[in-house]
Amino acid sequence: MLNETAASPSDAPSANPNAIPAATLVLFRESETGPPELLIVERARAMVFAGGALVFPGGRVDPEDYALAAIYAGDDAHGAARIAAIRETIEEAGIAVGLSPQPTIAQLATIRAGLHAGKPFGALLHNHALTLDLAALVPFARWLPAHAHMRIFDTVFFLAALPANAPEPIVDATENTRVFWMSAQNVIDEADAGRATIIFPTRRNLERLAQFGSFAEARDHARAMPLRTVTPWTEERGDGTYLCIPDDLGYPITAEAMDSAMRG
Repeated sequence: MLNETAASPSDAPSANPNAIPAATLVLFRESETGPPELLIVERARAMVFAGGALVFPGGRVDPEDYALAAIYAGDDAHGAARIAAIRETIEEAGIAVGLSPQPTIAQLATIRAGLHAGKPFGALLHNHALTLDLAALVPFARWLPAHAHMRIFDTVFFLAALPANAPEPIVDATENTRVFWMSAQNVIDEADAGRATIIFPTRRNLERLAQFGSFAEARDHARAMPLRTVTPWTEERGDGTYLCIPDDLGYPITAEAMDSAMRG
């Protein structure tokens, strides 16, 4: 059984019953010469949600994720979301986190091809004598926007360290057009220079992640902070309308002018 004492239940009913449960993985790769790098994917411009934006690997929680959580996660409230984050990272980037033992490159390629073909994740793991190590993922944040006239995702963000001997990421070339490693601050800099697009939740989380010099620092911070759902709100100020988030959840910047915020 997993125990994240600072966390609130991610698989509990959403505050918005119409929201789509989702999960995202922030994968760290340590650097010998600078801050840690994060795994980033660029969404295809044709995608309805965050088209053309830089995001972390992730997607919606599927029914089978809940079924697998009943087997592997015990009473862990984050079980299905953890499994979705693991599965989506394999599908989108070809990197396996949270599997035991670590699959070979050949096994991983077979599992990824099977997922792309619609085969059940649990059956693919069973065929290769693999199990789930859900403790490899640390809950970091939960975001539930309140957009009007848009699909709303109730997304849990997890942190994880790149396993030893993991392969280089390979883009799936369907939902995404690029996959690469980059530090949190460099992604922000790319967006500020007009060379990249990042949506409001991604930017706030990148700013928070840029504070840490290692995965261990980010992990310890995440475990010490409450995992309260973040639902941005608009606020009128003297110089205009701002999109705001709570100021007690570890985010260094908690407001952005509405005319510059990209909501998804």
